[in-house]
Amino acid sequence: MSYLSGAILIILAGVLWSTQGLIIRLIPDTGSWAILFWRSAGMLPMLALWIGLAARGSIIAEIRSVGWAGVMGGLGLVMAFSGAIYAFQATSVANAVLLFAASPFCAAILGRLLLGEGVNPLTWFAIVLAAFGILVMVGGGLAGGAIDGNIAALASALGFAIFTVTLRWGRLANMLPAVALGGVFSMVAGAIALAILGKAVLIPLPEITISALMGAVTLTGGMLLYTIGSRVVPAAQATLLSLVEVLLAPLWVWLLLDETVSRGTLIGGAVLLAAVLLNAYGGRVSRVQGARPLGQSRLTSRVFEHRG
Repeated sequence: MSYLSGAILIILAGVLWSTQGLIIRLIPDTGSWAILFWRSAGMLPMLALWIGLAARGSIIAEIRSVGWAGVMGGLGLVMAFSGAIYAFQATSVANAVLLFAASPFCAAILGRLLLGEGVNPLTWFAIVLAAFGILVMVGGGLAGGAIDGNIAALASALGFAIFTVTLRWGRLANMLPAVALGGVFSMVAGAIALAILGKAVLIPLPEITISALMGAVTLTGGMLLYTIGSRVVPAAQATLLSLVEVLLAPLWVWLLLDETVSRGTLIGGAVLLAAVLLNAYGGRVSRVQGARPLGQSRLTSRVFEHRG
């Protein structure tokens, strides 16, 4: 595969991911736990098919091979997926996708604390810069009554970071079986939450269809496109290309739902995006020098950084 083909696949992945906020907004009467359940149900067959093809039918063996690291990573994805869905419902789509971008910084800090992995000075500066941007955005949410949505978006970013760190801890080269576990755990968590809340798992068929297709096409389809494309595109460049998601997600809801972006989101988001770009540049420098800090994990942190 050529570099151009890989870059196109990564851009297409970002385009697919960018539609999730809009899709969730189009089913406003469906609770986040029901969406989580049915989106995960749609995601699992696609993942099983991909894992089966790659492993030549040994799906169960592949899933068992991830061990406790995969289990903990899967649990982290429950936090990531549920937080992202709620964030799309409770705050602006622009706020949500920008706050999801904090995931690599959370991963860098967790990796330093839990794994003792090094973080280069440029990444530390990017973390401080990102924290400032997040404070501006969350502060705007506090004033606008969307603080719970902003907190959910940050919790989602943390969940993706936990996923990244546990896979690094387990030295897992293939993340897809752990993602499949995350889908199973998300279905269980959604069903339990709905039971506790006294709500039915069965929702209207159109909403089940939309949620399942979102899991199969926009989430998993985008992930697979990114995974294939990133084999020929350096990680720092893949990070920049996939930022098309952050640019397009607010555009869709503005065009179709007339959702505007607040001044706090614009200012804080610009600072946060600057930190992401700086982090990507830091990753490029680190690879030239032969290092690979956790904040620049090639597949895990970018494939799942803020996927709603």
